[in-house]
Amino acid sequence: MQDDLLWRNLKELPAFRGLLRAVEARFYQDLPLPEPVLDLGSGDAHFASVAFNHPLAVGVDPWTPPLREAARLRRTAYNLLVQAEGGSLPFAGNHFASAMSNSVLEHIPVLEPVLAEVARVLQPGAPFIFCVPSDHFLSFLSISAGLRRVGLRGLAEQYETFFNRISRHHHCDGPEVWRVRLAAAGLTLERHWYYFSPAALRALEWGHYFGLPAAVAHTLTGRWVLAPNRANLAVTERLLRRYYDEPLPEKGAYLFFIARKAKSASGV
Repeated sequence: MQDDLLWRNLKELPAFRGLLRAVEARFYQDLPLPEPVLDLGSGDAHFASVAFNHPLAVGVDPWTPPLREAARLRRTAYNLLVQAEGGSLPFAGNHFASAMSNSVLEHIPVLEPVLAEVARVLQPGAPFIFCVPSDHFLSFLSISAGLRRVGLRGLAEQYETFFNRISRHHHCDGPEVWRVRLAAAGLTLERHWYYFSPAALRALEWGHYFGLPAAVAHTLTGRWVLAPNRANLAVTERLLRRYYDEPLPEKGAYLFFIARKAKSASGV
């Protein structure tokens, strides 16, 4: 078993979430995020603590329990943790040299004020990097695809609604939808790519159900994995590594975006 991003996530998270976070963390390794960095939706700080080898400037999250967990675990992910809503950030305009938001925006019902706030606090020309479920997320789900194959379209749609609900998704959109949203906020979409093949999403989908014992363990002990050792996780790692190592698909269940705040007219 390699001591890489996959292993570092699997030993601390439910397997399906660990796989997804490992894939996403790998993208950041070659992307410049000049300081100070704003992490919008920092949660319990686990992602930043694994994805980066240095603390980011500021993590923001509206929810008290994950912020308490981040503080309790004393993660070295941020220099400062702030509780605030994304649509009302307590920072001066043009403060941050970059911003990121990892698998967060899909959970926010009304995105316009949040994107406008991100643009406000970014310096001119600063990047905004984020990832979200794509327009292929629902169609890649194995159970609804199987229901459609046997003509049960209504049940398939009900299952997709159910899975979106348990995933707390309000948005599963394609690149052009995001391009328009970003432009309205003063952000320009520069690059995007799909990731997570249909097979990888099937592993995540079924992992939600097989991962119920991990949820119970976390409720009782505060830990997702009770025995985070290589012997216990060897089979899990072997099953999931193929998806961690897979090349980027032409169409994927998730989208990764690099946007940028426009420079001022003077070119600053």
